[in-house]
Amino acid sequence: MAAWTPTLPTGDAPLYERLLDALRADIAAGALAHGDRLPPQRDLAHRLGLGLGTVTRAYVEAEKAGLVEAHVGRGSFVRGALGKGMGAAARTTAEDPGPINLSQNIAPVGAGGARIVQTLARLQRRPDLLDNLAYAPSTGLEAHRRALATWLSRTAGVENADWRQLICCAGAQQALSLALAALCRPGDEVLCEAATFPGARVLADHAGYRLTGVAMDGEGLLPDALDRAAANGAKAVFVLPTLQNPTGRIMGAARRADIVAVARRRDLWIIEDGIYSIFGGDPLPALVELAPERTIHVSGVSKALSPGLRVGFLLAPLGDLFERVVHAVRAQFYAPPNFGALIATQWIEDGTADLIAGEIRDEMGLRLGLARAILGSAIETPASAFSPHVWLPMAELDAERLAGRALRGGVEITPPGAPIVAQGLESGVRICLGATTDRAQLERGLRVVATALTGADERSRAVI
Repeated sequence: MAAWTPTLPTGDAPLYERLLDALRADIAAGALAHGDRLPPQRDLAHRLGLGLGTVTRAYVEAEKAGLVEAHVGRGSFVRGALGKGMGAAARTTAEDPGPINLSQNIAPVGAGGARIVQTLARLQRRPDLLDNLAYAPSTGLEAHRRALATWLSRTAGVENADWRQLICCAGAQQALSLALAALCRPGDEVLCEAATFPGARVLADHAGYRLTGVAMDGEGLLPDALDRAAANGAKAVFVLPTLQNPTGRIMGAARRADIVAVARRRDLWIIEDGIYSIFGGDPLPALVELAPERTIHVSGVSKALSPGLRVGFLLAPLGDLFERVVHAVRAQFYAPPNFGALIATQWIEDGTADLIAGEIRDEMGLRLGLARAILGSAIETPASAFSPHVWLPMAELDAERLAGRALRGGVEITPPGAPIVAQGLESGVRICLGATTDRAQLERGLRVVATALTGADERSRAVI
């Protein structure tokens, strides 16, 4: 990999803590993978304009937290990484006994893979196949936009989504990047939940937006807290109403209406992430349905269909904002890639997408049952029976210790600091249930976490 040169988050924390936070965030986002070598401390200090002691302390604290391991004469290497794709992240073999991956929120492989051969055969017969070899319009091909709008209407509480408002892109995170680029400039304040999607932190740090965490309760974002935070002139709020990442909470209908009311009163744009809506049970009205004039809805199909199918999209109100998003597309990547969207379109049109999503949802229900049985009351009860992740609330220091004990036991969980935007408002550990190769591997990993919760290391207990 290229030499790691992180962007330090803004704030009043000591520099070594901010460097440690940047390391956690890049691990959580996949920018650093298991086995990656960190730059020599002196080199990194020079590149970032920091003192050598600052970098040294950050590396020492990272090793204590189980994020890296240091080898005399060789350097420091990432341990607490997300892995390079699902196969590498989840695989544990005799040749490569890597950690069991409970850190990465991805769909189980299998349901989509079993059908890809038949799908490729069908694609050969599509009359529009050759259209996909040319550049698409900046918004995406019309057939893809129509199919994805249909999918959005079926799965996310968006009634009759208008395909003309939909823009295709390469994954939901790219959709989020486009939404932020259209609404904000470096230095602008963006509000979000106190604990949020780690990738949003990475995007904000990279682009220079100021993320401010807002207090939550059992339904997610608190309207009164949002109202107070928005009084300072924030441009937008980024929110996950359904199966919030990392906590798994779901906003009720009344709470959604209250959030929209605050946004209208404060003239606040809403960026709504609906990526987990398919796992939320009967869909409640999306925020974009309640406030279409001020909401950008971002989503994708990788969680519901296949992690390698990097197909995302956003729904934005037509007019000036829509054109700003299109301008951001042209500036960043000119036009969306076609072939992933073509596969998604084929699956949506012929019903395969519904079958795969149903199978993955059922599998997540079984995996969630395992987590409940093994981890018990340590879990905050998920708001859906199909949640792909669970939240274990605990103090920040306890969360770091748990992550370290789990890693020493051979299990990798999300670095506890990665989703935290506002320290003191939320803290805990996210356990992801989809990345393991099967339920047996998931069960082994969950039992290690259960042992780590007692304060003992699984491997040390095995020593007699």
